[in-house]
Order: sequence, then C-alpha cells, then structure tokens
Amino acid sequence: MASLSGVGLALGTLLFAAALTPTLVPRSYLTQGALAGICFAIGYGLGVSSRQLWRYLELSEPSARLRRPANAVILALSVLIALWFLWKAADWQNSVRAVFSLPLLPSSHPAKLCLVALATFVLVLVIARLFKRLAAWLVGIIRRYIPPRLANIIGIGLAALLFWSLASNVLASAAFRVLDSSYRELDALLEPERAQPTAPNKTGSPASLVNWRELGRAGREFIAAGPTAESIGKQTGRPAQEPIRVYVGLRGAETPEARARLALEELKRVGGFSRSTLIVVTPTGTGWVDPSAMDALEHLRDGDVASVAVQYSYLSSPLSLLTQPEYGAETARALFREIYRYWTALPHDTRPKLYLHGLSLGAMNSEKSAELFEMIGDPIDGALWSGPPFETRGWRSITEARNPGTPQWLPEFGDGRIVRFMNQNGPTVPPDRPWGPMRLVYLQYASDPIVFFDYRDAYRQPAWMQSPRGPDVSSELRWYPIVTMLQLALDMAVATSTPIGYGHVYAPEHYVEAWTAVLGTGRWSAEELAALKRDLAARARAPAGADRPANDPYDNRGG
Repeated sequence: MASLSGVGLALGTLLFAAALTPTLVPRSYLTQGALAGICFAIGYGLGVSSRQLWRYLELSEPSARLRRPANAVILALSVLIALWFLWKAADWQNSVRAVFSLPLLPSSHPAKLCLVALATFVLVLVIARLFKRLAAWLVGIIRRYIPPRLANIIGIGLAALLFWSLASNVLASAAFRVLDSSYRELDALLEPERAQPTAPNKTGSPASLVNWRELGRAGREFIAAGPTAESIGKQTGRPAQEPIRVYVGLRGAETPEARARLALEELKRVGGFSRSTLIVVTPTGTGWVDPSAMDALEHLRDGDVASVAVQYSYLSSPLSLLTQPEYGAETARALFREIYRYWTALPHDTRPKLYLHGLSLGAMNSEKSAELFEMIGDPIDGALWSGPPFETRGWRSITEARNPGTPQWLPEFGDGRIVRFMNQNGPTVPPDRPWGPMRLVYLQYASDPIVFFDYRDAYRQPAWMQSPRGPDVSSELRWYPIVTMLQLALDMAVATSTPIGYGHVYAPEHYVEAWTAVLGTGRWSAEELAALKRDLAARARAPAGADRPANDPYDNRGG
C-alpha cells in the first residue's frame, strides 16, 4: 500500500470518471472503455511522475507510516467515485442517444465498459514498464561517462525520443501504408452488380476517355448511381435532363495535373459546359461523393447540371486529417485551375454557373482550391461546403470573426451577403436577404466532432459548449481538461456511424435547404420543396431490402 501512488490514483480516477461523461456522439462500451482506461493511465502516470520529480529534487517525503493510511483513504474514495460514475455512465450516454433518437443502452453497459477499461490500462502499463526499463538501461550506460543527474536527463530523453520515433515514424508509417494498401485493394475491386455503362455520354463507357476499371469503387458508385431524367421528371412533373457526372480515379493518370486535364477533356466530351450549372466536387478522403448532396442538387436543377470530381486518396477523411491534413489540396487545386481556366474563356452569357462543393476533407480541400485574388475579376457563383473539418482555415477565420452574440455552432458573419451558415434547422439569416456576387454556404451540425474538434480543448472550454447549445448536443455535456480533447478525438473516429442527420452524416433534406440558398429556389414552390425533402429523406433512411438496390450509395459512408 505504501508503494501505491496516492496522487496518481486520485488523478487517474478523476480522469477516468471524466471520460465516462458524454460528448458529441454516442459511444459503445468498447470505445468508451478504451478511452476511460487510457485516461486513468494518463492520470496515474502523472501522479507517479510527480513523485519521481519530488524525489529527484530531494524534497522531504511523508513517511511510509503516514502514506499507508493516506493511500488507503484515497483508494476507498477512488473506488466510490469510480463506481458512482460507472453507475451514471449509461444515463449520460442515453442523454446523447435520446437526442439522436437511438435506442437506450442496457444495464449491462457499465460492467462491460469497466472490463475494457481495465484491459486497456494493463496494456498501457506494460508499455510504460517497457519505457522505464529502456530508460534505466540507457541511464546505466551514460552514467559511466557523465554525472548521474545529467545522465538521468539524457537517458530519459533518449528513451522518449526512441519511443516517439518508433510510434510516429515506424508504427504509424507502417499502419498508414497498410491502411492505404487495404483501401487501394478495396477500391480496385469490381462490383459484379454494378455493370459498365453503355451510354456514350457516361464516364467509364466504351466511348469514354476514362477506363471503367480505373474509376475505382467510389468513382463507379458515383457514376452508376443517382437519379435519372425519368425519375427526376416523375418527382417534379416537369421535363428533365439526364444529369452529367464525370469522375477520374487515382489510377486514371500518374499526376494530379494529368488527372485534372483528363477530367476536363471528359467533361468537354460529354457536354458538361452546355448545362446551366457546373459543380466542381472535391470528394472525401476515400474518393466518395455524398449521394445526399448530389441527388438533392440534380433534382433541384431538373437534371440540368454537370458535376466533375477527381480522386486524390484511398484513406478516410478522419485518418487523412489526423495524419496528413494537407492531403488532396494539390489535386483539388489542379482540377479547379483546369476547369476555371476553360470556363473563363467561354462567353459569359452562354457558360454555366460555376460552383464548388465538398464534404469533410473534401470541403477543406475545395476551399483551398480557389484563391480569391485569382478570381476576383471573374468570380465563381458560389460554393456549398458541408462538415468542414476543424483545420479548414477559411471556415475557422470566418467563425472566429463571427458577429457578436452568435454561437460558434451556427455563426452569422457580417450582413450575410457573402457567407452564411446552416444546420438542420436552416440558416439564421432570413432567406429573402439579398446576396452579393458570390454565395458561400457552410452546412454543419453542432454534433459533428470533425467540425468542432480542437487541440486547444485540452486546456480551455470550447465556445460551442456555451449556452445556447446546438439542438443535437446533450445538455449533460461538460468540459474537463485533457479529457474532453481525447473524447472529441475518439468521436471523430466514429462520427460517420451516427444516424443520418447527426454527427458527420448529412441528410438530403438539409442539402435541399442548403442548395436552395446557394442556387436560389428557381421554379420550385415551397410545397414542392417540402415534398422533395420528404421523398429524399425517406429514400436515404429506407431499410435495406427489396426496395434498395445492391450497393446502394446511401449504404456507404465514405467520409
């Protein structure tokens, strides 16, 4: 009992307890248990380190006789605190699940969570012991040549450097390569139920400049799925055109510039510049294009729309964002440059309106693709960016400069003539307020951790936690130093597992509202827009079965 670190036990228990509190998205007992175990290990490690530092400074310590009863009291209090928080854990998670309209957790949740936390703590403890042995071995060697205290500092520093190098340069890089290879192999697999198109105006057809096999899984899904002229006409009661979709996969050409040029030539071949609306889409990390966004857009334009996208990665957006946040900017920039250069050379009265779109990492890279100073003389018509990641510079600077009194999760900027923010309840700016020459709209949910994660959450409370909170954020959520940042980092990993309309899964009916803000209502009445929202929402949420085609794009969440 005397060897137990009372400070470490107290800190570990407090961090363990804080980790059980809710954050933005629901967590399973596995993810929550792993996080709680890591937090307890961090707290206990800080306590042990403080004791080592105390001894290193040769400060007086309490006697073993005093430490035993003190540690016993701390242990008893720690057990009581842990049990109380475990008992409350299911209720806290259910407060999030209720907001998301999910079934409530069973009473066995805390017991399973505790077992996972214990296993995680033991694993972290083993790694810590290995570090301690390595540091002691290095210190023993160095002490032969320099004074002991200096040898301790150098030995521990070298051990930390070795562990960091192993984790970041060896393990992380190896994991990155394995994941990239796995996604690449999955991307290359041909789906037998998704036949190659035969219509000459389809990308990947025998007449196309782009090989069907080289489109990749996400590209083939994008080209083969989506509404037809017939289905759009049936919905609207008006004549409709067949929407044009162009996509170039990673294997389509060797460099981003070559893939962008190929996309431009394919877009010209299929007549994309003859449509009234042209969308330059930057896909997510895996190359996926959100069907919720594209289906809503193509209905609103009666099919008179062309969209073009180029793949830049096989990895998911959260993984790319945490490991290589600049991933894809080069490709997005190359595509926009090719399209914009050709578009500006066309007659103003006959060329299509040009817009940008991206979800998740695609939103961040799409925002980077167009430099304002380059197009100030001939600006694009607008952009719709959904779920912009926290590293998105333009979004961050606009959010930080928001009008006083407007919340971070739904800010207002200036007079709303250039930039507007929307969530599931629409914009805060009246729809009849006039726009400027360019319309930029950010669609974001308050419960999206990919949008609202911030490394600074480790030491300060985020602004979106202040009152009033977003409609999809639990009232039980609280800020805790270090823990909240770790919770949100974990939330990012599972942000695409939420129901449609929450987290990082954006709903088609909310895209209808957002696209309407960007494009204008056109010929759509309020009643027709409401009916379109209902129909798209029903299709996106329909259970798998006979009414859903195999490999339906709504079954995949490739963020």
